[in-house]
Amino acid sequence: MRGHGVSWGRLPGAAQQLLPVRSRHDALPDLPSMLPWGNGRSYGDSCRNDGGVLLDARALDRYIAFDPATGVIDVEAGVLLSAIIDLALPNGWFLSVTPGTRAVTVGGAIANDVHGKNHHRAGSFGHHVLGFELLRSDGTVLPCSPTENPEWFAATIGGLGLTGLIRRARLQLKRVAGPWLRGDSQRFGSLAEYIAIAAASERDWEYTVAWLDCSAAGRRLGRGIFMRANHAPAPAAGAAPPAPRGSLRLPFTPPLSAVNGLSLRLFNTLYFHRPAAAARDALWHYRPYFYPLDAIGDWNRMYGPQGFYQYQCVVPQADAERVLTEMLQRIAASGLGSFLVVLKTFGDHAARGLLSFPRPGVTLAVDFPNRGARTLALLDALDALTRSAGGAVYPAKDARMSAAAFQQYFPQWQAFARHVDPKFTSSFWRRVTGSTTQ
Repeated sequence: MRGHGVSWGRLPGAAQQLLPVRSRHDALPDLPSMLPWGNGRSYGDSCRNDGGVLLDARALDRYIAFDPATGVIDVEAGVLLSAIIDLALPNGWFLSVTPGTRAVTVGGAIANDVHGKNHHRAGSFGHHVLGFELLRSDGTVLPCSPTENPEWFAATIGGLGLTGLIRRARLQLKRVAGPWLRGDSQRFGSLAEYIAIAAASERDWEYTVAWLDCSAAGRRLGRGIFMRANHAPAPAAGAAPPAPRGSLRLPFTPPLSAVNGLSLRLFNTLYFHRPAAAARDALWHYRPYFYPLDAIGDWNRMYGPQGFYQYQCVVPQADAERVLTEMLQRIAASGLGSFLVVLKTFGDHAARGLLSFPRPGVTLAVDFPNRGARTLALLDALDALTRSAGGAVYPAKDARMSAAAFQQYFPQWQAFARHVDPKFTSSFWRRVTGSTTQ
């Protein structure tokens, strides 16, 4: 089977062959160039192997073991996070760390060391991985954990699927009372105000995140909505709002991007001023709080046939206000941007992976419709600011950073490269290392 739009950003690229992995017990095919592929939710080209082969691991979707007393779950690597929630939540457990979508495989979550709204408390996904099995192209199976083959454990967490195929993984879940969170939301008028609210919230609130109005300029620059929450006890009967049902779906790709200056300003203004932006002691179901965009299937189609870039960076706390202010000024002036711009603060947890993205600082994530050279020029300007501040860009969201930028962001890349399987590669890896291996 051949695929084209195999990354979530839907950027044009060469076709790729999707080769199913039928069983975790099967040997890998004897191919010169391959890459594991989970559910294609990475935005850029870290999950692409343009012109080559992708090992489609979605059939590795079996539960192996689950202990409802300890919250330890053992699953194949193609199991979706949504499936883990469906099994574990009725038993009083939830993911210790979750990204902004449930439609991610366990293998993909490990390979990108995904993070969530509770990094200041819990770190990234890799901090809750107890171990996994790694299959190399030569047939070697490596059991990996912090104590067994620890160097392979560190290389594979955040390793973008390049060290081999993760066959199964064992995770520690988090005890919760049910599907509800209790929290509040509040408007803020500047980045300085966001930083102050975030710092004041970290002690008492497990989950903190902000939406930012990237179309605002002048005195409104940096305004947004801050949301914080904790897992709630089970509400009394009849006290909880109804759980969300199903989802909408964008049925087709419009011929032009639906994201433009006019739609952006209109949506952001309405969203900022809506009554729910100032909620106190609110009770939320976990799905709209953690996964707002999962309510719209194939929402990435709204950017049109040329797709979109997501830019996610992190900059050190000391420079965050200055650097992010300049970034927002450039974004507002460009007329490019997104309805959903996310601002979060990372804590001081030491990364477990050699190429893990989270590090102390403030992280900004913005979608940009692909307008060709105009968009790329803006992203290069944002990169220059990130580099000058000693920050980094997230490989799982990237489709265009330079080799020099990547190697500055991830100074351990050469140590990591020694663990790359000789038959595994990606469009991303070739781009950021100058490799010509296909």
